[in-house]
Amino acid sequence: MYPETKKKISEMLEGNVFPGATYTFIDADETETRVVGSAAILPEREELREGMLYDVASLTKVIVTTTLLLQLREEGVIDFEDPVQAYLPEFPSAAVTIRHLLTHTSDLKGYIKNRDALSADELTAALIALAPGENLGKKVVYTDTGLLLAGFIIEKLTGKSVEGNFEERIKRPLAMTESTFHPTDPTRCVPTQNHPIRGVIRGVVHDPKALTLGGHCGSAGLFAPMKDLIRFSQMLLHFGEWEGQRILRKETVHALLQDWGNVPSQPRSFGWNLIQEEDDFVLWHTGYTGTFLILDPNRQKAFLLLSNRVHLEDRRPEWVAVRDELIAIYLKEASAQKAE
Repeated sequence: MYPETKKKISEMLEGNVFPGATYTFIDADETETRVVGSAAILPEREELREGMLYDVASLTKVIVTTTLLLQLREEGVIDFEDPVQAYLPEFPSAAVTIRHLLTHTSDLKGYIKNRDALSADELTAALIALAPGENLGKKVVYTDTGLLLAGFIIEKLTGKSVEGNFEERIKRPLAMTESTFHPTDPTRCVPTQNHPIRGVIRGVVHDPKALTLGGHCGSAGLFAPMKDLIRFSQMLLHFGEWEGQRILRKETVHALLQDWGNVPSQPRSFGWNLIQEEDDFVLWHTGYTGTFLILDPNRQKAFLLLSNRVHLEDRRPEWVAVRDELIAIYLKEASAQKAE
């Protein structure tokens, strides 16, 4: 499956874009997973093993927070056109809606002074106090802030943490048995950055806001092995149901495959980014640590990649360029296979 995509991943490995990667192709009933390279460089080189847990970073936004909000929407507990203020009264703007948060069109000004020195309560209050700028609803600007606020809204509506909701509503039904916000065995986790203050980060979340907020964070914090992400992806590829467990309604997944941001040439769904493929859209999302999901429910195709590209150094501009090349190669191959 996908020889040119595999070749590009090999080139990325040889070029030290990442020390190692686990990747999966799904094509209808066929699934292929490969594990290549090293898990760690420091303190010594360590082989990457099948089943290791990755800090999936912002994939938390779509796997956890977006899915939970879609469930609450199905239950009639929330309307995405409701103002954020309806759920977080301390929020300073009456104009920002839940849809703005999920489509990254809220234009919230995310700077928080001394952010990493704040307690969880202080950081939560500072995030809720952020105000939008003049481009509300006019521009897509990707930030963590919207999904962080979305996480707080989930907690207000349910009386349970983001993590607790994930365990009950997604993890257990889908048997994502090893996915967690709090890994108990760091040696099973793929390490991330060699941080100037924290040292080599392993088994603890890389994202500083998630580090402070823990299981209350809606933007990052989830650790997962590939097998669990395959189960989550299969659920969406099968329009909300997998192995007899319905997580989302069919019409909800169909709605995900639409542009809800209403910003020309910058299509965004609820939580997910969108790739235009012929006359419809493909879902995709990335994670800062070197992860991404590309899901095409209409064709039952997917490409999942987990890497720890920030180990040892964070060279983001280089990563983004080569990652986008890889995605383009995959989409071209997937399209060619369909044509055949």
